[in-house]
Formats: sequence, C-alpha cells, structure tokens
Amino acid sequence: MSYLTLSITLIFVIIPLVLSKTLNLGLERDTIVATVRSIIQLLIVGYLLQYVFAADNFIYIVLMILLMIAAATQNARRKGASIKGITWKLVVTFIFVEVLTQGILLGLQITPATPQYIIPISGMVIGNSMVLGILFLNRFTSEIETHQDETELVLSLGGTPKQAIHNQLIASIKASTIPTIESQKTIGLVQLPGMMSGQIIAGADPVQAVQFQLLILFLLLTTAVVTSIMLGFLSYPTLFNDRMQLLRFEKED
Repeated sequence: MSYLTLSITLIFVIIPLVLSKTLNLGLERDTIVATVRSIIQLLIVGYLLQYVFAADNFIYIVLMILLMIAAATQNARRKGASIKGITWKLVVTFIFVEVLTQGILLGLQITPATPQYIIPISGMVIGNSMVLGILFLNRFTSEIETHQDETELVLSLGGTPKQAIHNQLIASIKASTIPTIESQKTIGLVQLPGMMSGQIIAGADPVQAVQFQLLILFLLLTTAVVTSIMLGFLSYPTLFNDRMQLLRFEKED
C-alpha cells in the first residue's frame, strides 16, 4: 500500500467527523487527536521495528518490551489512582504476564526466539493486559465505592479484609474477563480476527493463519484471567489500614 492509497483511506475518518458535526456529538476533537496520534505513533514504531528486526539484538527486544510496559502502565494507572501503589502493581502484573507467556512460547519452542515473533506477540499480550487492567480497576473501584457499608459491616462482625472484600473482588474479576471469553465464543462466526485477516490478505495459507490466530486467542485468555486475578489480589490489601479498617475513597473518573 502506497502513502497515496493510505491517504485515501482518511475518508473513513471524515465520515465519523461529518456525522459527529451533524448530530452535535462533540467527538470531532477526540477523533482528530486519535487519528493524528495513531498515524504518528504507528509510523514511528514501523521505522523503529525495521531497525530492531535488522539488528536482531536481544537488548533492543527487551527495551521495546519495557517501553510497551511503561506506556501500558501510564495509561492504566489513572483508573486505579485511588488504590495505593497502583503503579508498581500494574508494572509487576504486566511483567509477570509477559514472562509467563513468553516463557511458555519460547521454552516449549512454540514460536522462534526472533524479534519478528517476540515483539508483536508481546505487544498483543501487554496491550490486552492493559485493557483488562483498566476494565478490572474501573469495576473494582466502583464495587468498593458502592458496597463500602457492606464491607465495613463484615469487618465489624469480625471478618477479615479478604472476607469483607471477597464478593466485590470476584465480581470485578468476572466482569473484566467476560468480554474476552464471550468474544472467543463467536470468533470466526461473527468476525474474522485482525491477525488472521492480515495474514490471509498477505497471502498466507488460511489454515496456517487460523492456527496462529488460535495461539493468540489462547494467549489472550490466559492474559485476561491472570491480569485480573493478580491485579485484584495485589490491590485489595492496600484498601485497609493496620487496624483492618476500610479506607474510604472516591472513585476516579
């Protein structure tokens, strides 16, 4: 695809801009900002990956992954600003998920230990973990705020912090993982996944594209569950003080 052809595809940006303006939705600024940022960021990453792939240096791979984790943490931490130490909790969670998934892939020789495989897969894993982290934190803080009186009642009756927060924690974990699980139920029937479609367009054998897509789907399922559970169990203890009293807070917007 040439840059001229790519510029023509901006019609798909103009359409929502016109609709937003016509219906007074107020989405024009955000749409333009999102479009400009996506163009700049992806072009920079594209040229950067060309260099990293050509160098084939492990240090560059690690630096790219750390950059992904830093960006994901910065984006997700805002949803959990009310939780003490949320930044390091997110960092630990993202690193753990990355090490777990790449450890299995490389350890069992499922994928080659090359930048062309490690970096794109890491991007999908960390990106999905970030989205799940945001979903979890948003739901968890809402649950805590809504059920503060219930939590304090359990504590007053002699319950431990874990017992007092159990229902809210489980509900938040389930709610954050439901989109991933439900989307996998209709995959291939309602939609063809992006990676699979991209491989087919690039000329890959459809069956091989399906096999690779299944690998990604299974990875993302593990990412979703591990992220929510780990982030939940790292977060809930900091909601209580040394006297096992719930710290009241307002959910961040």
